[in-house]
Amino acid sequence: MNKKEYSIEIGGKILSAEFNDLAENADGSVIVRYGNTAVLATAVMGDLKDGDFFPLTVDFEERFYATGRILGSRFVRREGKPSTEAILSGRIVDRTIRPLFNQKMRNEVQVIVTTLAIDEHDPDVISVIAASLALGVSRIPWNGPASAIRIAKDHNWFINPDYATRDEAKIDLELVACGKDGMINMIEVASHEVGEDLVNEGLTRASAEIEKIQAWQKKIIAEIGKPKASVVLPEPTPGTAELFKSEISPKLAKFIMSGTPGHNHINEINGIWSALFEEKMPEGNKAMAQEVFEEAVNELLHEEAIKNGKRADGRTMDQIRPLFAQAGGLSTMLHGSGIFYRGGTHILSALTLGSPGDAQVLDGLMEQPNKRFMHHYNFPPFSTGETGRVGGTNRRMIGHGALAEKALVPVIPAKDLFPYTIRIVSEAMSSNGSTSMGSVCGSTLALMDAGVPIKAPVAGIASGLMMKTDAQGKPIAYKVLTDIQGPEDHHGDMDFKVAGTRTGITAVQMDVKVGGIPLQILAEAFEKAKAARFTILDVIEKAISAPRAKINPNAPEIIVMKIKPDQIGLVIGSGGKTINEIRDNTGVEDITIEDDGNIFITGKNETAQKAKDIIYGMTREYKPGERFDGEVTRLMDFGAFVKIGPNSEGLVHVSEIAPFRVERVETYVKEGDKVPVVVKEVDEKGRINLSIKQADPNRFTKKEETPRPPRPEFKKRY
Repeated sequence: MNKKEYSIEIGGKILSAEFNDLAENADGSVIVRYGNTAVLATAVMGDLKDGDFFPLTVDFEERFYATGRILGSRFVRREGKPSTEAILSGRIVDRTIRPLFNQKMRNEVQVIVTTLAIDEHDPDVISVIAASLALGVSRIPWNGPASAIRIAKDHNWFINPDYATRDEAKIDLELVACGKDGMINMIEVASHEVGEDLVNEGLTRASAEIEKIQAWQKKIIAEIGKPKASVVLPEPTPGTAELFKSEISPKLAKFIMSGTPGHNHINEINGIWSALFEEKMPEGNKAMAQEVFEEAVNELLHEEAIKNGKRADGRTMDQIRPLFAQAGGLSTMLHGSGIFYRGGTHILSALTLGSPGDAQVLDGLMEQPNKRFMHHYNFPPFSTGETGRVGGTNRRMIGHGALAEKALVPVIPAKDLFPYTIRIVSEAMSSNGSTSMGSVCGSTLALMDAGVPIKAPVAGIASGLMMKTDAQGKPIAYKVLTDIQGPEDHHGDMDFKVAGTRTGITAVQMDVKVGGIPLQILAEAFEKAKAARFTILDVIEKAISAPRAKINPNAPEIIVMKIKPDQIGLVIGSGGKTINEIRDNTGVEDITIEDDGNIFITGKNETAQKAKDIIYGMTREYKPGERFDGEVTRLMDFGAFVKIGPNSEGLVHVSEIAPFRVERVETYVKEGDKVPVVVKEVDEKGRINLSIKQADPNRFTKKEETPRPPRPEFKKRY
């Protein structure tokens, strides 16, 4: 095997890149290691494709062998569809490398990242670096490299912290940033209501680490990189630009800068252009004619925003579209619901409460605790006025759902305060910009409507950017746009989503269509997003000021109790027989028992209380002085056994039946009698001694009793 290896120290550990001939038919390949985590990235450029977009595919492939374990189901011991973690990791790679391609390319490009080993470090950050190196040393035209880093903070700052560090430390901020040349082009933030200043500091630290990795990558690419291939960039049919300039350009501003939100007027003028092109140039390149139109719209929106401070729908740069919020009111069958409007973006969020046993068991390469809060996102085709396939999910839906979930997690109450499993589904009913941030708002309304005692309401907003750059990609002029709508998202340079409470930020996600965004522009965008977030929170809190005092009557009741860990087997029974009998006899929905002895009983109509009483009776420890009404179960010469719990009985000695001498037990009590008793003592073997006379000295009056015949004498043997 021919190989060459390079390394650099980042965050106190060695980051290494090995180039070999293992995947020699790929245009570029590399194995990148950090700690004991390793990934293989390959890049291949295919043939020229017809179409009106750049055909880039990024795949993130998990391999079970990377964990050193045989995973999968009992019947299928091999990898299946990608996990949510794999999809999100692949999206991080995609969102970083995509803006650095010439979007006019029509050669198919595929980047595949394969996990070879996973131990203490996430593979997402090194996957970005691996993909960058695979592209950088290949023949594929690409304006890289780009680098990635993970920054986290509790009392200290951590560079690329491993799983153990993040679990042990009280992490307030976790940030993944990618970029190049002092600019950032991809951000993922999960935080616990931190201030904008702290996030900006994290980005500054991340940018410094990124530049170290950039210098290392550039050195490698300069040494072993292949010459870049010359690709054919499609050109418009001769005369296309002239036809557009003479017939459409004079009308463009009238249609696009009409003050009307959405794509309607853009689609109208686009239809006029398509019909004109079809008439004048029936054999012309229609895809490139569309490209001419898109570039003209892009230029117009940038020019009007930067030079004239105008937006297509007539708003000012910081103006939010009309807002509407409603908590509940949809159906009493729903445990909680929220409806949120921001202009033409309309979200319905529906919430369901379940038992702890309804928590999702995460099936991935790394072991994770069960997931008791889930947010899912749907984007049906009617939300954009189109027809299309219905059913299933795609990467975008999973990504948007995960972003809103991440934004809400910091305010979800702990399990010991609110033991329910919570699932929210956000339906994008109408889409005109940032349905993911609309889902955060709709979900907050649903949580409060359901009576979930969240720490604080969360709102989200998407900001955009119109930026002019020089030949090196440095900004010459720009304008930050608050609350971007569809055309500004499509033609703008940045989609900057920030969610949080009044106290601070809980989640950030940024995608760009340019090489990167300078830190000072991001700082400005954070401040504008904060002001917008507060405005939205005003509307949410006006609709519902606090979580409802009680959960919906249709939601199940959960009762929490605790037993000793060594009593778990008693409650479960052999093969689950005992616990199943409790379920059947009481009608509870679920009984979840954890290893520490915590029991969560879920049911309706007092069924949970019935099950609790049974389990309590089975496992309680009796103490002297406790009083009960028990049932006599057996009579003996020396006393009576009395049942005081589902599986507990004690002995009332003959001397403890009454305050006088009792000759025959059966004279005063019979099997099936209900009698008051007091626990006299519990001996060292756990046997319970009871007393009727201490519980009620006057219960019995002395009766004439036939003396018990003497015991027969036994003759001694000599």
